[in-house]
Amino acid sequence: MTTSTLIFLYVFILLAVLAGVSRYCDLRRRRFEPEPTEDTIYRCTDCGYVYTDDPDVVRSRCPQCGRVNDTFRF
Repeated sequence: MTTSTLIFLYVFILLAVLAGVSRYCDLRRRRFEPEPTEDTIYRCTDCGYVYTDDPDVVRSRCPQCGRVNDTFRF
């Protein structure tokens, strides 16, 4: 084997191991993270309470003070 072939194999193996470890860590992270919800975020204009409700609701009543609010946009 020539020197260039050995260097190529060494670099290729290191990159393959790095890609495998990266993929493994990504799969573990996805398994333990909570799944994002489709709920809509609301912020009460009276009391400032931030809460969520189902995605099919256009206007939602605040659980703290009872005021009806529109969706909150960031």
